[in-house]
Amino acid sequence: MIPEIALFSLILGTLCAILGAAIPLFGIASKQPQLSRYSWPLSYGAFIAVATSIGLLAYSFTVDDFSVGYIAQHSNSQLPVFFKIAAVWGGHEGSLLFWVFSLSVWSAAIAFVNRNHNQVFISRVLIVLSLLTAAFGLFTLLASNPFSRLFPVPMQGRDLHPMLQDIGLIFHPPLLYMGYVGFSGAFAFAVAALTMPDINIPWPEWSRTWTLAAWVMLTGGIALGAWWAYYELGWGGWWFWDPVENASLLPWLTGTALVHSLIASEKRQALINWSLLLSIFTFSLSLLGTFVVRSGILTSVHAFAVDPTRGLVLLVILGICVVVPLTLFMLQSGKIKPLRLRSMVSREVLFLMLNSLLVVATLSILLGTFYPMVFQVFNLASISVGAPFFNTVFVPLALLCFVLMGISPFIHWKKTNFNGINTKLVLVWVSSVVVGSVASYLFNDSLSVFVSLVLILCAAVAMSSLFGGVSIRHLGMTVAHVGVAITAVGVLLVSYESTEVSAKMSPGSSVVLGDITVNYIETEWLVASNYTAEQAVLEVVDKDGHIVQLKPQKRHYPVRVMNMSEPAIHSSWLRDIYITMGEKIDRHSYAIRIQNRAFISWLWAGSIMMMLGGLLAIGQRYAK
Repeated sequence: MIPEIALFSLILGTLCAILGAAIPLFGIASKQPQLSRYSWPLSYGAFIAVATSIGLLAYSFTVDDFSVGYIAQHSNSQLPVFFKIAAVWGGHEGSLLFWVFSLSVWSAAIAFVNRNHNQVFISRVLIVLSLLTAAFGLFTLLASNPFSRLFPVPMQGRDLHPMLQDIGLIFHPPLLYMGYVGFSGAFAFAVAALTMPDINIPWPEWSRTWTLAAWVMLTGGIALGAWWAYYELGWGGWWFWDPVENASLLPWLTGTALVHSLIASEKRQALINWSLLLSIFTFSLSLLGTFVVRSGILTSVHAFAVDPTRGLVLLVILGICVVVPLTLFMLQSGKIKPLRLRSMVSREVLFLMLNSLLVVATLSILLGTFYPMVFQVFNLASISVGAPFFNTVFVPLALLCFVLMGISPFIHWKKTNFNGINTKLVLVWVSSVVVGSVASYLFNDSLSVFVSLVLILCAAVAMSSLFGGVSIRHLGMTVAHVGVAITAVGVLLVSYESTEVSAKMSPGSSVVLGDITVNYIETEWLVASNYTAEQAVLEVVDKDGHIVQLKPQKRHYPVRVMNMSEPAIHSSWLRDIYITMGEKIDRHSYAIRIQNRAFISWLWAGSIMMMLGGLLAIGQRYAK
């Protein structure tokens, strides 16, 4: 009975979304503006109904209702409760339901925060969000129903995929989805502005907070995904330029450009066209990421489904979300009054340059990700585009962005007068050269040109943000930019300073890697609720005699009949000791891989600072 109630709630929520779009649209067409007020209660109704639906699905998981096909496919009675709840979004149908839920959350939040603000405009924003919620709600009901019954009812479920039985699954997909879907807010504000008689209303100001919130969540989702790949997959890396990883990076890049573009549009009425187009394309790229993950058109460890039919429906939704707003943009572009740039040395021009670099980076990654797919679709050849291509294209563009970030605090709106600024700018960059060069020598034992260059630019970004005359009003930007610099240092040094060794080890054996010695003490056998494991007990001794015990595992999941390696990690600010237990070689010996992952903690710390910077920026806007 519970799944039927959940299904009814989803139908009710979808109906509320349909009415939330239809009634105000009818009011606009019939010139009855009073009908726009129904957008608010119907947005709340859709949220309550969809939240009830997903909550009841989670309850059905916890009570092991294997009569529901989706639960039987993705759960097991031996699965811990928190993984049962996380399994709600662990498969295709549940993840689509979470998408509908996320849309309803953003719609209700925008409706509530703007309940007393410009009813004519906000009702149009809510119409767009209701249309999106209705489209995904109908898609979930008709093609991806997570409440379908299964007969005969199995005694046991197939279990959640072992790679997804991890704490990262509990937080990573929800944050990523909320970030993806959050850009629907920016999309809705832009589309609503394009439908207004007077397009030159201050919509960038109203949109910016929601864009920042979506950017913060997508940043967190990507960082958590990288962290999950690092400690769960057992290979010791955090980014592989995987197609699905790229699909999440694309809207992040354009979303970053959008955040800066909206600042210029709000403060100077500049880059209005950029803000409109970036709002449209950022959400469209979020939909493209959904299409990639759920269509099976690209292969990835992150993919949820391999059903091209359902992927085609998503492609149609994506097409509508691109074609309709771009048509509106072409029709309304003549009414947009862009501000003339008074000087080439101004923050408006700097933002324009930054946006251009980010868009070029986005197009490059988009081409590299989908180029093999085009060849495959037309049966031309089977090709692959890997890390060398992406690194060669993306890294120079990122470094140019760092140069702009290193001078941005010294550049003013309208026109920059360098009187009194030149000395400070030179001091910051000279200090950055010294700090970067010294750091390169200390970390690299030699003055590697590339390592020195990146460290100099990272130092310039951090120091210009901290000492470039930025006031407390821009604290969020300062923290975010310093976070970017710290993240870049982590990425650089983990790539250039990490070391590793692989060896056959058994109880009593030892391996030396740099300044640490790893001693194999014993092998233990464990029995958990839904897996068994062989566990190596290792002692890691550093040059000062400090001892740390690590226990990597080789797990066997009997229901899925799969083996997984669970690495053991000892983290510090300067490095991680990362040990993976591989295949059994003989009666007592295993293949053990020991890695010294330099400065990888800086990557996670920098990501947290970027999120904190975004949150501070949101808080400062509401504190005005």
